[in-house]
Amino acid sequence: MRNLVFILLLATFQFPVQAAEDEERRPNVIVILTDDQGYGDMSCHGNPWLKTLNLDRMRDEGTRFEDYHVDPVCTPTRAALMTGRHSLRVGAWTVTDGRQLLNHEEVTMANVFRESGYRTGMLGKWHLGDPFPYAPRFRGFDEVVCHRAGGVDEIGNPLGNNYFDDTYFRNGKPEKFEGYCTDVFFEEMLFFIKAKKEKPFFIYLPLNAMHGPFTVANRYADRFRELGLPEKRSLFYGMVENFDENLGRLFSALKEEQLDEETIVVFMGDNGSAGGARVDEGHVGFNAGMRGSKGDTYEGGHRVACFIRWPGQVGAGRQIDELTTHHDWLPTLIDMCNLEPSEELEVDGRNLYPLLKGEEAEWADRTVFVVRHSGDPVPWSAGEKTKQRFPRRAILTKRWRVVDGELYDIERDPGQTKDLAAKHPEVIAKLDRAYQEWWRDAMAHEAACTRFFIGAEEETPTSFTARDWHPTQGQVIWKKEQLADDRILINGFWELDVREQGRYRFRLSRYPDDELQAMGASRARLRIGDIEKELSLEPADETAHFEVNLSVGPVRLQTWLTDSQSGEQRGSYYVTVTRCSQ
Repeated sequence: MRNLVFILLLATFQFPVQAAEDEERRPNVIVILTDDQGYGDMSCHGNPWLKTLNLDRMRDEGTRFEDYHVDPVCTPTRAALMTGRHSLRVGAWTVTDGRQLLNHEEVTMANVFRESGYRTGMLGKWHLGDPFPYAPRFRGFDEVVCHRAGGVDEIGNPLGNNYFDDTYFRNGKPEKFEGYCTDVFFEEMLFFIKAKKEKPFFIYLPLNAMHGPFTVANRYADRFRELGLPEKRSLFYGMVENFDENLGRLFSALKEEQLDEETIVVFMGDNGSAGGARVDEGHVGFNAGMRGSKGDTYEGGHRVACFIRWPGQVGAGRQIDELTTHHDWLPTLIDMCNLEPSEELEVDGRNLYPLLKGEEAEWADRTVFVVRHSGDPVPWSAGEKTKQRFPRRAILTKRWRVVDGELYDIERDPGQTKDLAAKHPEVIAKLDRAYQEWWRDAMAHEAACTRFFIGAEEETPTSFTARDWHPTQGQVIWKKEQLADDRILINGFWELDVREQGRYRFRLSRYPDDELQAMGASRARLRIGDIEKELSLEPADETAHFEVNLSVGPVRLQTWLTDSQSGEQRGSYYVTVTRCSQ
């Protein structure tokens, strides 16, 4: 079950409050989240090909969590990290399908730091919603440089993005940057750090590296090619070493700015390895003895590296073996930094600070639930074991792992090779009961969903894409190459929230604004709520326009484009909504 953490004003327990003097002693905080880098994708964990000198240094100079777990894919991990709450509670439990939006009522880590007097920055991959009210600039961050969607090259970003010299968004405005994506985000972070201001800083650096497509300068990948590694793995490992080089730049900058001992740095991966664990072209990767990789509910899908470095304050070279998760960092940093949230927070995580101070005896046993969900809610059913139906799940205790009905003694069998379910049915039954109880609580809101706002004063027009819809025919697309593929016939609906009553203009297109092309459609149809409209098109038309009067409240939108050649239908891949009048 969840842990209720009611945070009032943290007073004199760890840090005596001395007004402005105490404010100055609050540490800076940098939270680094790499994408698709598994536990085994670094040399300090035994990888035989990688040389990650700075990650190794961080592990040695700080404290490491050895039994540390996140979600099996990226959006849920980001949502849980930012809120301290399980992704199922906050509406962001998968990477597309309208379920990647962090509920606008949730309090984020950035909200708490800013309320406590910090200046806050976010650089990299947000993946929790791009328009108002979900974008990071609306979630507590003062300065933001980010790409949209789930990757720099995905639909929703400028079509020319390819990891080099891309266009990202500074506080919501497009801006062209020179250089490789990871270098750019680190450079922006260093600029933020060196902008010397009186306030301490909180930086969230969720990188898109090492997410596919695997792309990096040859000077990083060539060493692995020469070792005989497959091309994709050479590029993936090259991305890892580029990140490691940038991590060294950060440590040097903190020392140069005399901020080394005043800055907490936390590092973790967002899920298991995507490029380092699987067999690729006959080449067997490295997974530190674990089973599974990104997306799996086996250990390799969600157990990742996690290091914390704070010279002089957090023990160097220490290893913590207790069962810990990404939900734990919000309550931990509130305690470590003496933060002052403006409201009570209910979180699923535990405060790790006692562990970091060596108070292991106070750490009670816990049960952790890892869920691999997809799309709209699917009810839990007892005894379900198939991996083809979501949600797949893992139930974790210090000793046991229940994985989709299988049972493993993780202390004796870390590779999860021997299923003990038949031998210990009482363990399965006990942990399944705990899961059912937790599931009912976590999904008490399942009839609701996060919705795109339209007509809000803070942002109009509002745009969304096919990767954001709830599929009704086929799935979603997210690559620019898929836009022109006439074989793809897919559709879905968007859940909207009309914020102001008035007349709205809906513009439909198959291609984005920066590369508008003929849609090749003979008709366009729009249904929003109980309103349905249709119009004729010429195949050369690039857009279709509808205007409707809408009242305040929730409403569902779906569109159809009829192919002028085949007569078959697909949804409009891009929709832009503008409020015309009251």
